[in-house]
Amino acid sequence: MNWTKEADVIEKATRKAGEAVLQLAEEGFETAHKANQSPVTTADLLANTILKEALLTAFPTDGWLSEETRDHPERLGRSRVWIIDPIDGTKEYVTGLPEYAVSVALVEEGLPVAGAIFNPAVDEFYLAIKGQGAWLNGQPTRCRESQSAKPALLASRSEIKRGEFVPFEPLAEVVPMGSIAYKLAALAGGKADTTFSLGPKNEWDIAAGVLIIQEAGGFCSDQDFQPFQFNQPNTLVNGVVGCTQDALAITREWLALYGAEIAESRRRKGV
Repeated sequence: MNWTKEADVIEKATRKAGEAVLQLAEEGFETAHKANQSPVTTADLLANTILKEALLTAFPTDGWLSEETRDHPERLGRSRVWIIDPIDGTKEYVTGLPEYAVSVALVEEGLPVAGAIFNPAVDEFYLAIKGQGAWLNGQPTRCRESQSAKPALLASRSEIKRGEFVPFEPLAEVVPMGSIAYKLAALAGGKADTTFSLGPKNEWDIAAGVLIIQEAGGFCSDQDFQPFQFNQPNTLVNGVVGCTQDALAITREWLALYGAEIAESRRRKGV
């Protein structure tokens, strides 16, 4: 299928949202907290408005799932659904750390067919179209073809702080990074060998990144190495694993050795 229109609309909308977010980072924004104490800013809400208006104006029969829009079950009856995180990494955005991203995915029959991740703070725009490849700032991008003796492992700062990556420190170069969407994109950009998060994620955190990694030649699944099926009634997914093909075997080995231990530690801490 020719996805030219979708790709064009996605790029324009995602860039517009990212530029608005970056402008508010410079001019100032307001921050509130949700019931789960996660932050939400006026930048999140503005980006959500920009994306929803642009994408649903262009494709009015598509469904909608966004972190910053009240969910509606009608999306479950749509074959095509936009899955959006207006700012993935709001904590980083609030503190001025340039490790956040706008994440936009188009899912068809539960599988991502187009996606974009834009980090405006460092001007990195990733785009992928199913079956056609992945691009970084308009140039084809691929996951690393080979790894060093000590693979680079992108890890959440909060998970590092809780000690979840201690077992991997002798085995890998553990690199702290914010937004999970940005971590997945960075891996597709050849910046690391593997990344994983063993806690629940939402569909909007990862849908675009899954496709971008796959189209860049890498592997992406849940923490049990099972494929994702998106646009589910329950938007939580069973963690996420992204890696190069070369790092797949070692990533499986690491999680087989330490995954259960980390899961039990998370359970005890209530995270």
